[in-house]
Amino acid sequence: MKALYVTSLHTFSGKTAVCLALGRRLQKEGYKVGYFKPLSTEQWQPRPGWAYDEDADFVRRTLGLEEPRENLVGVFLTPALAREMRCGCSDRDLMADVKEAYQRVIPGKDVMLLEGGASLREGISLGLGPVTTAEALDVPALAIVRFRNQVSMADASVAAHLQLGERLLGVLINALPDDARDLFGQVCRPCLEQRGVPMLGSLPLREQLQAISVGELASVLKAEFLVLPDKKDVLIEHLVVGAMSVEQALPRIRRIPGTKVVITGGDRADIQLVALETATHCLILTGHLRPVPEVLRRAEEAGVPVLLVRGNTMEAVQAIETVFGKTRLGQTAKLEQFAALMEEHFDFERLYQALGLA
Repeated sequence: MKALYVTSLHTFSGKTAVCLALGRRLQKEGYKVGYFKPLSTEQWQPRPGWAYDEDADFVRRTLGLEEPRENLVGVFLTPALAREMRCGCSDRDLMADVKEAYQRVIPGKDVMLLEGGASLREGISLGLGPVTTAEALDVPALAIVRFRNQVSMADASVAAHLQLGERLLGVLINALPDDARDLFGQVCRPCLEQRGVPMLGSLPLREQLQAISVGELASVLKAEFLVLPDKKDVLIEHLVVGAMSVEQALPRIRRIPGTKVVITGGDRADIQLVALETATHCLILTGHLRPVPEVLRRAEEAGVPVLLVRGNTMEAVQAIETVFGKTRLGQTAKLEQFAALMEEHFDFERLYQALGLA
Protein backbone atom coordinates (compact mmCIF):
# COMPACT_ATOMS: atom_id res chain seq x y z
CA MET A 1 0.00 0.00 0.00
CA LYS A 2 1.11 3.56 -0.79
CA ALA A 3 0.18 6.62 1.24
CA LEU A 4 0.43 10.39 0.94
CA TYR A 5 0.04 12.93 3.74
CA VAL A 6 -1.42 16.17 2.34
CA THR A 7 -0.70 19.12 4.61
CA SER A 8 -0.45 22.90 4.25
CA LEU A 9 1.35 25.94 5.60
CA HIS A 10 -1.76 28.12 5.99
CA THR A 11 -5.46 27.65 6.58
CA PHE A 12 -7.79 27.30 3.59
CA SER A 13 -4.99 26.29 1.23
CA GLY A 14 -6.97 23.56 -0.56
CA LYS A 15 -6.04 20.30 1.20
CA THR A 16 -9.49 18.73 0.87
CA ALA A 17 -9.72 19.79 -2.77
CA VAL A 18 -6.34 18.24 -3.56
CA CYS A 19 -7.29 15.00 -1.78
CA LEU A 20 -10.48 14.82 -3.82
CA ALA A 21 -8.74 15.54 -7.13
CA LEU A 22 -6.03 12.97 -6.42
CA GLY A 23 -8.54 10.43 -5.14
CA ARG A 24 -10.82 10.66 -8.16
CA ARG A 25 -7.90 10.41 -10.57
CA LEU A 26 -6.47 7.37 -8.81
CA GLN A 27 -9.89 5.71 -8.75
CA LYS A 28 -10.26 6.24 -12.50
CA GLU A 29 -6.89 4.54 -12.93
CA GLY A 30 -8.16 1.50 -11.05
CA TYR A 31 -6.66 2.05 -7.61
CA LYS A 32 -8.59 1.30 -4.43
CA VAL A 33 -8.37 4.65 -2.61
CA GLY A 34 -8.80 5.35 1.09
CA TYR A 35 -8.93 8.58 3.08
CA PHE A 36 -8.02 9.42 6.65
CA LYS A 37 -7.78 12.61 8.72
CA PRO A 38 -5.53 12.13 11.76
CA LEU A 39 -6.78 15.22 13.63
CA SER A 40 -10.03 17.12 13.23
CA THR A 41 -10.12 20.56 14.84
CA GLU A 42 -13.20 21.96 13.07
CA GLN A 43 -15.75 19.21 13.45
CA TRP A 44 -19.49 19.68 13.62
CA GLN A 45 -21.32 18.53 16.75
CA PRO A 46 -25.03 18.03 16.01
CA ARG A 47 -25.57 16.84 19.57
CA PRO A 48 -23.48 16.50 22.76
CA GLY A 49 -21.06 13.59 22.73
CA TRP A 50 -21.25 13.08 18.98
CA ALA A 51 -19.12 14.73 16.31
CA TYR A 52 -18.04 14.36 12.71
CA ASP A 53 -15.80 16.24 10.33
CA GLU A 54 -17.69 17.87 7.45
CA ASP A 55 -14.72 17.78 5.05
CA ALA A 56 -14.06 14.11 5.78
CA ASP A 57 -17.73 13.29 5.24
CA PHE A 58 -17.74 15.19 1.95
CA VAL A 59 -14.69 13.23 0.77
CA ARG A 60 -16.36 9.99 1.85
CA ARG A 61 -19.47 10.75 -0.16
CA THR A 62 -17.65 12.09 -3.21
CA LEU A 63 -15.22 9.18 -3.46
CA GLY A 64 -17.88 6.63 -2.52
CA LEU A 65 -15.91 5.26 0.43
CA GLU A 66 -17.45 2.41 2.40
CA GLU A 67 -16.24 3.30 5.91
CA PRO A 68 -18.56 5.12 8.34
CA ARG A 69 -17.68 8.80 8.50
CA GLU A 70 -16.54 8.60 12.13
CA ASN A 71 -13.91 6.00 11.14
CA LEU A 72 -12.18 8.44 8.80
CA VAL A 73 -10.89 10.62 11.64
CA GLY A 74 -8.28 9.61 14.20
CA VAL A 75 -8.92 12.18 16.93
CA PHE A 76 -11.76 14.70 17.22
CA LEU A 77 -10.54 17.71 19.18
CA THR A 78 -13.79 18.35 21.01
CA PRO A 79 -14.00 20.90 23.86
CA ALA A 80 -14.11 18.00 26.33
CA LEU A 81 -10.90 16.50 24.92
CA ALA A 82 -9.19 19.91 24.88
CA ARG A 83 -9.92 20.28 28.60
CA GLU A 84 -8.71 16.74 29.31
CA MET A 85 -5.45 17.30 27.43
CA ARG A 86 -4.74 20.58 29.27
CA CYS A 87 -2.74 22.04 26.34
CA GLY A 88 -0.68 18.87 26.08
CA CYS A 89 0.07 18.49 29.80
CA SER A 90 -1.98 15.28 30.07
CA ASP A 91 -0.28 11.88 29.95
CA ARG A 92 -2.76 10.56 27.40
CA ASP A 93 -1.13 9.37 24.16
CA LEU A 94 -3.33 10.67 21.36
CA MET A 95 -0.93 9.38 18.72
CA ALA A 96 -1.75 5.84 19.83
CA ASP A 97 -5.42 6.61 19.12
CA VAL A 98 -4.50 7.94 15.66
CA LYS A 99 -2.42 4.88 14.82
CA GLU A 100 -5.17 2.51 15.92
CA ALA A 101 -7.80 4.36 13.87
CA TYR A 102 -5.50 4.47 10.83
CA GLN A 103 -4.94 0.71 10.95
CA ARG A 104 -8.71 0.18 10.82
CA VAL A 105 -9.14 1.96 7.46
CA ILE A 106 -6.11 0.76 5.47
CA PRO A 107 -7.04 -2.91 4.79
CA GLY A 108 -7.77 -3.48 1.12
CA LYS A 109 -6.50 -0.07 -0.02
CA ASP A 110 -3.94 0.54 -2.75
CA VAL A 111 -3.43 4.21 -1.89
CA MET A 112 -4.27 6.09 1.30
CA LEU A 113 -4.71 9.87 1.23
CA LEU A 114 -4.25 11.51 4.61
CA GLU A 115 -5.44 15.08 5.13
CA GLY A 116 -3.10 16.83 7.53
CA GLY A 117 -3.06 20.03 9.50
CA ALA A 118 -3.99 23.51 8.35
CA SER A 119 -0.44 24.56 9.24
CA LEU A 120 2.73 22.81 10.35
CA ARG A 121 1.95 24.03 13.88
CA GLU A 122 -1.54 22.57 14.21
CA GLY A 123 -1.75 19.93 16.92
CA ILE A 124 1.88 20.29 18.09
CA SER A 125 0.91 20.84 21.74
CA LEU A 126 -1.09 17.61 21.67
CA GLY A 127 1.72 15.58 20.10
CA LEU A 128 -0.19 15.49 16.80
CA GLY A 129 1.66 18.07 14.73
CA PRO A 130 1.89 17.32 10.98
CA VAL A 131 5.61 16.54 11.08
CA THR A 132 5.22 14.22 14.09
CA THR A 133 2.18 12.55 12.53
CA ALA A 134 3.87 11.92 9.19
CA GLU A 135 6.80 10.33 11.02
CA ALA A 136 4.61 8.25 13.35
CA LEU A 137 2.55 6.87 10.47
CA ASP A 138 5.65 6.60 8.26
CA VAL A 139 4.11 8.40 5.28
CA PRO A 140 5.57 10.88 2.76
CA ALA A 141 4.06 14.36 2.49
CA LEU A 142 2.80 16.86 -0.05
CA ALA A 143 2.73 20.45 1.23
CA ILE A 144 0.30 23.01 -0.18
CA VAL A 145 1.20 26.70 -0.08
CA ARG A 146 -1.49 29.26 -0.80
CA PHE A 147 0.04 32.20 -2.65
CA ARG A 148 0.00 35.55 -0.87
CA ASN A 149 3.12 37.13 -2.35
CA GLN A 150 6.39 35.90 -3.79
CA VAL A 151 8.38 36.17 -0.56
CA SER A 152 5.81 34.47 1.71
CA MET A 153 5.36 31.74 -0.90
CA ALA A 154 9.12 31.08 -0.98
CA ASP A 155 9.36 31.26 2.83
CA ALA A 156 6.56 28.72 3.25
CA SER A 157 8.05 26.35 0.66
CA VAL A 158 11.47 26.42 2.31
CA ALA A 159 9.87 26.00 5.76
CA ALA A 160 8.06 22.88 4.55
CA HIS A 161 11.34 21.50 3.22
CA LEU A 162 13.21 22.22 6.46
CA GLN A 163 10.54 20.77 8.74
CA LEU A 164 9.42 17.74 6.74
CA GLY A 165 12.88 16.90 5.39
CA GLU A 166 13.11 13.78 3.28
CA ARG A 167 9.42 13.04 3.86
CA LEU A 168 8.51 15.98 1.64
CA LEU A 169 7.74 14.67 -1.85
CA GLY A 170 6.96 18.14 -3.12
CA VAL A 171 5.23 21.49 -2.79
CA LEU A 172 2.12 22.62 -4.63
CA ILE A 173 1.44 26.36 -4.94
CA ASN A 174 -2.27 27.18 -4.97
CA ALA A 175 -4.11 30.34 -6.09
CA LEU A 176 -1.19 31.81 -8.06
CA PRO A 177 -2.36 35.05 -9.79
CA ASP A 178 -1.84 35.19 -13.54
CA ASP A 179 0.32 38.30 -13.25
CA ALA A 180 2.71 36.45 -10.91
CA ARG A 181 3.04 33.31 -13.03
CA ASP A 182 5.98 34.45 -15.17
CA LEU A 183 8.08 35.53 -12.18
CA PHE A 184 7.27 32.28 -10.39
CA GLY A 185 8.16 30.11 -13.38
CA GLN A 186 11.30 31.98 -14.41
CA VAL A 187 12.77 32.93 -11.02
CA CYS A 188 11.12 31.41 -7.93
CA ARG A 189 10.56 27.83 -9.07
CA PRO A 190 14.11 27.28 -10.41
CA CYS A 191 15.55 28.86 -7.25
CA LEU A 192 13.48 26.65 -4.95
CA GLU A 193 14.35 23.53 -6.92
CA GLN A 194 18.02 24.49 -6.66
CA ARG A 195 17.62 24.67 -2.87
CA GLY A 196 16.25 21.12 -2.83
CA VAL A 197 12.54 21.96 -2.66
CA PRO A 198 10.64 19.75 -5.18
CA MET A 199 7.94 21.84 -6.89
CA LEU A 200 5.05 19.71 -8.12
CA GLY A 201 2.96 22.46 -9.65
CA SER A 202 1.24 25.82 -9.36
CA LEU A 203 -2.52 26.16 -9.69
CA PRO A 204 -3.76 29.50 -11.04
CA LEU A 205 -6.09 31.70 -9.03
CA ARG A 206 -9.68 31.36 -10.23
CA GLU A 207 -12.28 33.58 -8.61
CA GLN A 208 -15.06 31.06 -9.17
CA LEU A 209 -13.32 28.64 -6.80
CA GLN A 210 -13.38 31.25 -4.04
CA ALA A 211 -17.14 31.65 -4.43
CA ILE A 212 -19.63 30.70 -1.74
CA SER A 213 -23.10 29.35 -2.40
CA VAL A 214 -26.30 31.11 -1.38
CA GLY A 215 -27.10 28.11 0.80
CA GLU A 216 -23.77 28.45 2.61
CA LEU A 217 -24.46 32.14 3.17
CA ALA A 218 -27.85 31.28 4.61
CA SER A 219 -26.25 28.74 6.93
CA VAL A 220 -23.54 31.13 8.14
CA LEU A 221 -26.05 33.90 8.78
CA LYS A 222 -28.82 31.62 10.09
CA ALA A 223 -30.97 33.38 7.53
CA GLU A 224 -34.51 32.76 6.34
CA PHE A 225 -35.26 32.38 2.63
CA LEU A 226 -38.06 34.79 1.69
CA VAL A 227 -38.15 33.66 -1.95
CA LEU A 228 -36.51 31.04 -4.16
CA PRO A 229 -34.94 28.61 -1.64
CA ASP A 230 -34.26 26.33 -4.62
CA LYS A 231 -31.51 28.77 -5.65
CA LYS A 232 -29.29 27.70 -2.73
CA ASP A 233 -26.57 26.35 -5.06
CA VAL A 234 -26.04 29.67 -6.88
CA LEU A 235 -22.39 30.69 -6.38
CA ILE A 236 -21.52 34.19 -5.19
CA GLU A 237 -18.12 35.75 -5.96
CA HIS A 238 -18.48 39.29 -4.58
CA LEU A 239 -20.14 41.07 -1.67
CA VAL A 240 -21.57 44.58 -2.05
CA VAL A 241 -22.80 46.55 0.97
CA GLY A 242 -25.71 48.84 0.14
CA ALA A 243 -25.40 51.45 2.86
CA MET A 244 -25.19 54.50 0.60
CA SER A 245 -27.58 56.64 -1.39
CA VAL A 246 -29.31 55.25 -4.48
CA GLU A 247 -27.26 57.58 -6.69
CA GLN A 248 -24.05 56.12 -5.30
CA ALA A 249 -25.30 52.54 -5.18
CA LEU A 250 -26.29 52.03 -8.82
CA PRO A 251 -22.88 52.66 -10.45
CA ARG A 252 -21.09 50.79 -7.68
CA ILE A 253 -23.24 47.68 -7.99
CA ARG A 254 -22.93 47.73 -11.77
CA ARG A 255 -19.15 48.10 -11.56
CA ILE A 256 -18.63 44.88 -9.59
CA PRO A 257 -18.05 42.00 -12.05
CA GLY A 258 -19.23 38.42 -11.78
CA THR A 259 -21.88 37.04 -9.46
CA LYS A 260 -22.59 39.17 -6.42
CA VAL A 261 -24.73 39.48 -3.33
CA VAL A 262 -26.04 42.85 -2.15
CA ILE A 263 -26.49 43.22 1.58
CA THR A 264 -28.59 46.08 2.94
CA GLY A 265 -31.14 46.94 5.58
CA GLY A 266 -34.55 45.34 5.26
CA ASP A 267 -36.10 48.82 5.23
CA ARG A 268 -33.99 50.05 2.30
CA ALA A 269 -36.47 49.34 -0.49
CA ASP A 270 -34.73 51.93 -2.68
CA ILE A 271 -31.40 50.04 -2.62
CA GLN A 272 -33.14 46.69 -2.96
CA LEU A 273 -35.00 47.71 -6.09
CA VAL A 274 -31.88 49.26 -7.61
CA ALA A 275 -29.95 46.05 -6.95
CA LEU A 276 -32.65 44.02 -8.70
CA GLU A 277 -32.21 46.19 -11.80
CA THR A 278 -28.57 45.11 -12.07
CA ALA A 279 -26.86 41.72 -12.33
CA THR A 280 -27.41 40.87 -8.67
CA HIS A 281 -27.67 37.18 -7.79
CA CYS A 282 -28.80 37.38 -4.16
CA LEU A 283 -30.20 39.94 -1.73
CA ILE A 284 -29.47 39.80 1.99
CA LEU A 285 -31.76 41.97 4.12
CA THR A 286 -30.67 42.77 7.67
CA GLY A 287 -32.34 43.87 10.89
CA HIS A 288 -35.06 41.22 10.59
CA LEU A 289 -37.09 43.82 8.67
CA ARG A 290 -39.23 42.30 5.97
CA PRO A 291 -39.21 44.15 2.63
CA VAL A 292 -42.21 45.65 0.88
CA PRO A 293 -44.14 43.14 -1.29
CA GLU A 294 -42.91 44.83 -4.50
CA VAL A 295 -39.31 43.83 -3.70
CA LEU A 296 -40.20 40.17 -3.27
CA ARG A 297 -42.32 40.19 -6.43
CA ARG A 298 -39.49 41.62 -8.52
CA ALA A 299 -36.92 39.31 -6.94
CA GLU A 300 -38.99 36.27 -7.82
CA GLU A 301 -39.46 37.51 -11.38
CA ALA A 302 -35.71 38.11 -11.73
CA GLY A 303 -34.80 34.76 -10.17
CA VAL A 304 -32.93 36.39 -7.26
CA PRO A 305 -33.14 34.65 -3.87
CA VAL A 306 -33.75 36.92 -0.87
CA LEU A 307 -32.41 36.14 2.61
CA LEU A 308 -33.59 37.75 5.84
CA VAL A 309 -31.24 37.92 8.85
CA ARG A 310 -31.75 39.12 12.41
CA GLY A 311 -28.46 40.97 12.91
CA ASN A 312 -27.53 44.38 11.56
CA THR A 313 -25.58 44.94 8.36
CA MET A 314 -22.17 45.19 10.03
CA GLU A 315 -22.69 41.95 11.97
CA ALA A 316 -23.78 40.15 8.80
CA VAL A 317 -20.78 41.44 6.84
CA GLN A 318 -18.39 40.32 9.56
CA ALA A 319 -19.93 36.85 9.60
CA ILE A 320 -19.69 36.55 5.82
CA GLU A 321 -16.08 37.70 5.74
CA THR A 322 -15.06 34.76 7.93
CA VAL A 323 -15.95 32.36 5.11
CA PHE A 324 -15.76 34.43 1.93
CA GLY A 325 -12.87 33.50 -0.33
CA LYS A 326 -12.31 30.14 1.38
CA THR A 327 -12.47 27.45 -1.28
CA ARG A 328 -15.06 24.79 -0.48
CA LEU A 329 -16.07 22.24 -3.06
CA GLY A 330 -19.66 21.54 -2.09
CA GLN A 331 -20.76 22.09 -5.68
CA THR A 332 -19.98 19.67 -8.50
CA ALA A 333 -19.04 22.50 -10.88
CA LYS A 334 -16.33 23.75 -8.51
CA LEU A 335 -14.91 20.28 -7.99
CA GLU A 336 -14.77 19.66 -11.73
CA GLN A 337 -13.01 23.00 -12.31
CA PHE A 338 -10.44 22.31 -9.60
CA ALA A 339 -9.78 18.81 -10.97
CA ALA A 340 -9.25 20.31 -14.44
CA LEU A 341 -6.70 22.78 -13.02
CA MET A 342 -4.88 19.90 -11.34
CA GLU A 343 -4.73 17.96 -14.60
CA GLU A 344 -3.23 20.95 -16.41
CA HIS A 345 -0.86 22.33 -13.78
CA PHE A 346 0.14 19.47 -11.44
CA ASP A 347 3.00 17.05 -12.13
CA PHE A 348 1.24 13.73 -11.51
CA GLU A 349 4.04 11.78 -13.17
CA ARG A 350 6.63 13.14 -10.75
CA LEU A 351 4.38 12.44 -7.78
CA TYR A 352 3.63 8.89 -8.94
CA GLN A 353 7.34 8.19 -9.36
CA ALA A 354 8.08 9.49 -5.87
CA LEU A 355 5.26 7.34 -4.43
CA GLY A 356 6.36 4.26 -6.36
CA LEU A 357 3.18 4.12 -8.44
CA ALA A 358 4.82 4.76 -11.82
